[in-house]
Amino acid sequence: MALIGFGEVGETFARNVQWQGVKGWDILAERRAIMPGLGVALGEDCGEVLATADVILSLVTADQALDAAREYAPYLPQEAMWLDMNSVAPQTKAMAAEAVEAVNVRFVDVAIMAPVDEGLSVPMLVSGNKADEAVETLTALGFTDVRSVGSTVGRASAIKLCRSIMVKGIEALTAEMVLASSQAGVLDEVLASLDASEKPVEWAERADYNLNRMLKHGGRRAAEMIEAAEMLRAMGTSAAMSDQTVAWHEQLGGLEMTDPPETLSAKLKKIRATPEFGGE
Repeated sequence: MALIGFGEVGETFARNVQWQGVKGWDILAERRAIMPGLGVALGEDCGEVLATADVILSLVTADQALDAAREYAPYLPQEAMWLDMNSVAPQTKAMAAEAVEAVNVRFVDVAIMAPVDEGLSVPMLVSGNKADEAVETLTALGFTDVRSVGSTVGRASAIKLCRSIMVKGIEALTAEMVLASSQAGVLDEVLASLDASEKPVEWAERADYNLNRMLKHGGRRAAEMIEAAEMLRAMGTSAAMSDQTVAWHEQLGGLEMTDPPETLSAKLKKIRATPEFGGE
């Protein structure tokens, strides 16, 4: 096996298990220097590392994922398996797959769905026409929570990145909210109010409710958020998230669905059918 890229993910995996015969490569000399101490052998160059690899974990930074696939493809042994674990868009995974499969190497889209400090128990989703084989391979390597989500490269990454819109978006909204609340001297009250209004609701129900509110009352809610954004600017705090909230409420409220469909899937279908969202 070969590890391409030895940042946080590669180092964490190596610390959690002693894989036999694993080699590694990283473009940074300081990262290569710590590999032997974690049981990862070095080669003279990346070509040597890859020459005898049956399984390759691509663990580079997102901006280097496609370049790594294209640059290293000529060194890959035929019938090897390239497991692309980088957090990139589905279309990026598809282009990486094209480069790798052109040299008769099996490409698998892998999405790591939680912080890697969970080690080999971190949940993983895999997709591509070799997804079932990848599940077996990753399980044999010691990973304990691996699941196939289909035969299309990019499907696993789409699940991860769509989820990231919410997870990272909430983090960004949190920053905007707590900075403004602190500046206004009302942080404790705001946090207590959020606690009081929070209810344990499944996300399908929550998504349906949120869309319903935006479709029916988007104009009024946009007007409120315009005022919130103005408050932030007056405080000297970024209003980036609030400004985009205004835009989304205006866009969905502008569809004038005063009586939206009852189910979430029906709402989404009707939204996508409008000219504003690419429909006829």
